[in-house]
Amino acid sequence: MGVPESGLASAVAELTAELAALRADRARRRLLDLASGVLAAQLGLSPAEAGDHLLRLASSTGLSAVDLAADIVNAVSGTLPAGSAAQAAVGAAEAAVAAGTAGPAAALPAVQARRIRRGIAAALTSDTGSEAAAGLMEDGLHRLGVEALYLWRRTPTECLELAGRAGADPQEASHWRWVPPETSGPLHRALEGGRALWFPEGPGRAERLPGPRADAARAVLPLERGGRVVGLALAVWAAPTVLDAGVRASLEALCRPAGLVLDAADDGPEVAAQLAAVLAQLDHPAIVVRLADAAGRSPDGGAAHTVEYLNPAALRERTLPPGSAGRPVAQLYPGVYEELVGLVARAGAAGAPQYAAALPTAPEGASDRPPAGAAAMAEVRVLPLGGGRAVVLWRAGVRLGPPIARALDRLERLAAFEDDATGGSRWGPSVYPIFGIGPDEPPVPLRALGDRLHQEDTGRLDELLASLADRHTGGQALVRVYRPDGGVRHVRISAEPVLAGSTLVGITGVYQDVSAQHHTELALNATFDRLSAAQADALVRNQVVLRLQQTIVPETSALQAAAGLEVAARYRPAAVEYRVGGDWYDVFQLPGGRVLVTVGDIAGHGIGAATAMVTLRGALHGLAFTGGTPGRLMGWLNDVASGTPDQPTATAVCALFDPSDRTLHWAGAGHPPPLLLRGGRARFLEGPPNVLLGALPGAAYEETTSGLRAGDTLMLYTDGLVERRHTGLDESLAALREAAERLGSGTLEEQADLLLASVSGDTDDDTCLVVVHVS
Repeated sequence: MGVPESGLASAVAELTAELAALRADRARRRLLDLASGVLAAQLGLSPAEAGDHLLRLASSTGLSAVDLAADIVNAVSGTLPAGSAAQAAVGAAEAAVAAGTAGPAAALPAVQARRIRRGIAAALTSDTGSEAAAGLMEDGLHRLGVEALYLWRRTPTECLELAGRAGADPQEASHWRWVPPETSGPLHRALEGGRALWFPEGPGRAERLPGPRADAARAVLPLERGGRVVGLALAVWAAPTVLDAGVRASLEALCRPAGLVLDAADDGPEVAAQLAAVLAQLDHPAIVVRLADAAGRSPDGGAAHTVEYLNPAALRERTLPPGSAGRPVAQLYPGVYEELVGLVARAGAAGAPQYAAALPTAPEGASDRPPAGAAAMAEVRVLPLGGGRAVVLWRAGVRLGPPIARALDRLERLAAFEDDATGGSRWGPSVYPIFGIGPDEPPVPLRALGDRLHQEDTGRLDELLASLADRHTGGQALVRVYRPDGGVRHVRISAEPVLAGSTLVGITGVYQDVSAQHHTELALNATFDRLSAAQADALVRNQVVLRLQQTIVPETSALQAAAGLEVAARYRPAAVEYRVGGDWYDVFQLPGGRVLVTVGDIAGHGIGAATAMVTLRGALHGLAFTGGTPGRLMGWLNDVASGTPDQPTATAVCALFDPSDRTLHWAGAGHPPPLLLRGGRARFLEGPPNVLLGALPGAAYEETTSGLRAGDTLMLYTDGLVERRHTGLDESLAALREAAERLGSGTLEEQADLLLASVSGDTDDDTCLVVVHVS
């Protein structure tokens, strides 16, 4: 029997947390010690005096001791890239330290240099490649725009083993855990050539590298120690990126310490790359164990009974500290040590796999079934590899107890059964009604149940029996049972093997009558079909409204030139077809020669928005013939919106152009301002901040008069043209103004198309644009 490990597990967790804190403090102490050494050499101080002097300098300058230490080390280090912000900070720090006056004034330019130095210190004090990668990313590479960092170690067989990563997608990283030498590509080219490879626009589709997209920038850097390439680093950006000389030099300086970590790290005895790659893909824990010989030594002379490899699931299951591979089995698995070693020894002696339902097993004199509770290892399988090695596979977090209890955990409203090795069977009282037989009739064993099943379901029963008898694993099967009275029941079977060592001595499990559930599923399917039909009808209605909207507000308009004006209009539908919008425009000449120009946007999307758009556009079109001013027209339109049953709200601009004196009278209602292009310069017209249409019944709308000149171009638009999710409105409007100034010569239709193509929001909203040129 092993030692109870509940207390040991708690102690290991506490020690692991303490190790993490010590590791962080070790990086800090490394910087302080380096800086103290520099001061001792330059000022002729003893180590203790240099340390005290460093603390006094930090106190007098207002810097932390770690930041000042980073400045001092940077000031004497030649490893930082020339011309970078870090190098500028180094010079400032060196001068400040020499003068003894480094203070807050030097803090701002030194921030980058300090981060880089802390990153290098964290990398140099890391125990694993992943810790080194995380330190480099946090304190340096993120500032260069790097999204992910991969570190590979070069193995004696010229294979690349992924030793660490930070910021990388775990699933993608698992595909790159092992890169054999036969794989041609940028990684092995950099490994063999010993030179960095730079891909500002990605390596292209012909050469694969980890990353979010094919054209994302990447850099492959060889990592050296003692003039020998010991591994590779891959930096990945999110998109194409300019990799100038400063970025390249900074990246090389930051990644250089990783070579020391890769070469120094010891992940324990080497396991075949192919085997490790297979075990790494498993969801359940797996380890490789090597046993000692009779003399108490393993075949390679190492420590007795060691764990040579742990897959990621095994590391996660116990939250093991870094470098666990190569440690004794007794240290990593004290609660199951004796039984686990015995199981591995039996597998090696027999040359055949061994199985245990759970480790630890029940004590002598207790029930032959495992105790209730969570198992340290459940469903343990040992596969011999030869040479004293074996692969151990198990399931973690499985709740133990009698097999029938495990089956009951899967289902509810159950009827239990037990079959023995001689062909007998015992049923609970609830089983008989399921099969439609009386309690005085003999129970039917699971193996003989096939004659009572639907012909198409006998294969499912055979698969369940094979799992129980051959693989010694439980399972479930859903079958249709014919009853003697002619009825059919849908029954779910859940069963578990009863084992004595590795011998199957019985089967236990439950039957569940799920006929009611089956009929419910049929009803749900019918409901789903009705919902699908309703959805299809709604889609048809939506498409009809969309076509109506496109008819009323066409994407390109054949507007006739009005008196003194040239007009071009465009409508761009929403990016998603089913999002029917409520944007509109209208341009027409009124009796007397004046020209009405309007744009508007109903809040929301869908049939309601399209209906409100038709209502307000038609109302404004008719009201304009009353001869009212823009302010008066907007007030009336506000009353129409307030009196509409759904009470829509909208933004709009209503403008009246008088060709006799080229004056523009206009009023807005919470809408983006018109843009005037004159002599190649663009500016927004300013007007009073009137409220939205439909927001305040009876509201008054002030109007503005602007004088236009021959050659002026006026642009009215809806917010879909400029709105962006992560950009302020002022910035978006400035981009529109700049785009208008770049239009240059060309017909008005060409200018409208160019403006719509060069300025685009990203809210997937529909857009209206009206461009008016004064003749």
